Amino acid sequence: MSAAADPEALPGGLQEIADDFAALSGPDRLQLLLEFSEELPELPARLAEDPGLLEPVPECQSPIFLTVEVDGAGDGQPAPPDAAVRLFFSAPPEAPTTRGFAGILAEGLDGSSAETVLAVPADLPLRLSLEDQVSPLRLRGMGGMLGRIQRQVREQTGA
Repeated sequence: MSAAADPEALPGGLQEIADDFAALSGPDRLQLLLEFSEELPELPARLAEDPGLLEPVPECQSPIFLTVEVDGAGDGQPAPPDAAVRLFFSAPPEAPTTRGFAGILAEGLDGSSAETVLAVPADLPLRLSLEDQVSPLRLRGMGGMLGRIQRQVREQTGA
């Protein structure tokens, strides 16, 4: 059964990422997480110069900040549910696990529709097959990132 036809499949590019993790051994999963850490895009200058525009994620052990922009949102008008979502993260290089989770969310969801982002289940961190390599506290941190992203999308779309 294809991921698209599977009602339990993750939306956006997340199912392919979860499948990649599931296909690897424990040490290779950690290596893949580190690769996502290295691929996390830098903040655009306008956000890097005004860190107050980013929301902290206190569930994470490391200092991570994020913000969401939904195309068409602004001036008191909600964005449509099919509007593209842009994700922006600030995570220190010395926090590779946290950066890796942010990289997964960026790779799997950036540019997706608001409705796709809102359809991501809360158990996403567990679907990455990392419970034996990463502490439950770190998995909760990824859940915190996802929760904040979805809240910001709901706020900008009126969903």
